[in-house]
Amino acid sequence: MMESRCTLCPRNCRAERGETDGRGVCGVGSEPKIARAALHMWEEPCISGTRGSGAVFFSGCGLRCIFCQNEAISHGGEGEVVSAQRLAEIFRELEAQGAHNINLVTAAQFVPAVIEALEIYRPNIPIVYNSSGYERVETLRMLEGYIDIYLPDYKYIDPQMAKLLSGAEDYPEVAMAAIAEMIRQTGSAQYDEAGMMTRGTQIRHLVLPGLTGDSMKILSMIADEFPGIPVSLMGQYTPFGKALSMPGMNRRLKKKEYARVLAHMEALELPGYRQELESASEAFVPAFDGTGVS
Repeated sequence: MMESRCTLCPRNCRAERGETDGRGVCGVGSEPKIARAALHMWEEPCISGTRGSGAVFFSGCGLRCIFCQNEAISHGGEGEVVSAQRLAEIFRELEAQGAHNINLVTAAQFVPAVIEALEIYRPNIPIVYNSSGYERVETLRMLEGYIDIYLPDYKYIDPQMAKLLSGAEDYPEVAMAAIAEMIRQTGSAQYDEAGMMTRGTQIRHLVLPGLTGDSMKILSMIADEFPGIPVSLMGQYTPFGKALSMPGMNRRLKKKEYARVLAHMEALELPGYRQELESASEAFVPAFDGTGVS
């Protein structure tokens, strides 16, 4: 089990976390709290494939972006507490349903329990660590050998924007170091004969309204610092939570904004995926209703 004073994420809040309750930034205890475990079709084609990714949505988050589309679980804490044994059973059940992989969505606050569950049962399909990118390198090193695919965000290149929107001024350098560690562990992207990713790291970037210049700088940085690593460019921004009342953030992305960033990505010849703007809809937010948990 986790030590009593938590240092798992870059906040290093050293909060006391019981099994079912916690006073840290993430707001959850040390036992896994899950809001949904089901086949998920809305990831990149190399992750969701034709049968779906076995997505396990964990509650709580150390980053807490004001625009999070999963705010019901990242901020609201919805979900059910389960044991590591039950988490291992969930992995087995998703594998039996035909999942291409097990997709751990925002699991940083439960890394010791995830490792315990994978020691109980390691599925014969890839394990994906789906992350905000705001990760402590020391925690990622705990996961070495357990994770096949890292799917981190790189959200901000401007510390002040990171502070305004996520309360994390250190995000740019923290995420850079985290992604470098992920790539060290997994190496370059590998795919099977069907085009499904079997190992590697893929970086996601969500284009935010009014911040196309920042997005272009991020893509250039990725091309320079992480050559050959696939990038998933996302245009799905939909205002949620506090963003609904923040000028500039209370609107969806304009077509011309996304087109500008997309053109830059193509000019850089970055490998990866380009999301359609039609994905910017509340309809694509999963129902956090406990499916597959109990």
